[in-house]
Amino acid sequence: MKKRALVVEDDSNIAELLRLYLEKDGFEVLHAADGGEGIRMARENEPDLILLDIMLPVVDGWVVCSEVRKSSQVPIIMLTAKGETFDKINGLEMGADDYVTKPFEVKELMARIHAVMRRSDGEAPRQNEKRLSFDKLTIDLDSYELVVDGKRVEAPPKEMELLYHLASSPNRVFTRNQLLDEVWGFDYFGDSRTVDVHIKRLREKLEGVSEKWSLKTVWGVGYKFELQD
Repeated sequence: MKKRALVVEDDSNIAELLRLYLEKDGFEVLHAADGGEGIRMARENEPDLILLDIMLPVVDGWVVCSEVRKSSQVPIIMLTAKGETFDKINGLEMGADDYVTKPFEVKELMARIHAVMRRSDGEAPRQNEKRLSFDKLTIDLDSYELVVDGKRVEAPPKEMELLYHLASSPNRVFTRNQLLDEVWGFDYFGDSRTVDVHIKRLREKLEGVSEKWSLKTVWGVGYKFELQD
C-alpha cells in the first residue's frame, strides 16, 4: 500500500515540485493550500507524513502542527523561509520531527523524509533486543513503545531514541553535541538546543513517576539518566 503524504503549502510552485518528487518516491500526495484546510485534511485522511509550511493563510503552520499533535503522532517536517533559532525551537516544541529552511535542496529534503519515515516505521538495527526496563518504565525501541507506570505513552520516534540512548548508559553524562552526533547523526543539521527541547518534552511525560530514576541536567555539561543506588 502506498504511503500518503500531505503537503500543506500555499506556494503552488513549491507544492507542485514536492508533489513530483514525492510521487516519484512512491507516495500518494494530497495538497492543502492553507492552514485550516491542512488541519481538516490531516484529520480526514490520516496521512503517513506531513510537509508543513509555517507562513500559511487562515492559520499558520504552528497552529496546524499543534492541532495535529492532539490526536496523531504522524511525522511532521516543517518547511519555512524563516531560519532563526526561535522558529526552529518553536516548531520542535509544537511536536515537529524535523525542520527544513527554504530554499532547500530536494535531495536533502528527501533524505530527511526517509529518515523520519524509518523512525516512524520502527526500523532500527536489530543486533540485539532493544528493550530497557526500570521501575515503572519500559523503553522498547524494537516496537517504538514507551510504557510509563503501566500505561502506553505516545512519544515521537526521536524522543524514544534519545531516552533509550541515555538510559542505555545509566549515570553517564552526555554533552548536547554528543547526543546530536550519537542520536541525530547525519539526519540532522541544526542547533544543539534541539536536545533541550526533546528533554523538556520527555520530562513532561516522565516527571514524578519513580524515585528510582530520573532525567538529570548536569549544569554546564549536558544530561544523564540517573539511577538511584
